[in-house]
Amino acid sequence: MRIADSVIVITGGGSGIGAGLVRRFAAEGAQALVVADYRIEGAAALAGELGDRVSAVEVDVTDEAAVADLVAGALAEHGRIDLFCSNAGIPTGVGLEGGEVADRAWQRAWNVHVMAHVYAARAVLPVMVEAGSGYLLNTASAAGLLSAPGDAPYSVSKHAAVAFAEWLAYQYRDRGIRVSVLCPMGVDTPLLMDGLNSGAAAAKAVAASGEVLGVQAVAEAVVRGLADERFLILPHPEVGTYWAGKAADVEHWLAGMARLAAAAGTTA
Repeated sequence: MRIADSVIVITGGGSGIGAGLVRRFAAEGAQALVVADYRIEGAAALAGELGDRVSAVEVDVTDEAAVADLVAGALAEHGRIDLFCSNAGIPTGVGLEGGEVADRAWQRAWNVHVMAHVYAARAVLPVMVEAGSGYLLNTASAAGLLSAPGDAPYSVSKHAAVAFAEWLAYQYRDRGIRVSVLCPMGVDTPLLMDGLNSGAAAAKAVAASGEVLGVQAVAEAVVRGLADERFLILPHPEVGTYWAGKAADVEHWLAGMARLAAAAGTTA
């Protein structure tokens, strides 16, 4: 996958990892970048910063019709989509508690972290398959391979996001489609830093797990991973080691996670 001269759509592109990808893809020579976000201000600021190659679109990725319109608009404007980055994400901080508020958090996490990827694939894959090539980059999290102490909906939905990307990767491989899933640990974005500033136990658990990377480092890992067409893109390489250790000895891994959860104050 070459970024130069590509037409790229990025959801959740107005801030955080998405904005870092937009800036890096622009620097790599992307032909056009369509930046979609629930809040248009960040995406519009990027368009103003980076020039005519970048366009901003306000999109709720949990609305299938809106995602379909995003794809249709990008195709009408640019004639093709080479890379679709499905990148939106939210924390919840919910554990096992019940009630309407908790249930809404579970549903919102599922809609943003899973169904948004499904809607994107439904909209863009037919066009890519017809063209004989295309690339999907789905942002998940290290939580999708490991876990997220203190945030059950995040952990569960990110596992599902990884599973869906895996299914796409083998199901469409012979049709010329490539898929990568981005699984970082802590990244210096509002999603994590707002939680740390408010003292959220789930955010503290993430920060205690390893180095908090800047978005530039994540974007660099993405560019390298796309160039190599790797399914798993791990900006924190140790995630691969932890994942292998989990598979090799799940009892030992669970004991370690229990210690991490207790240290971060996320246990019941």
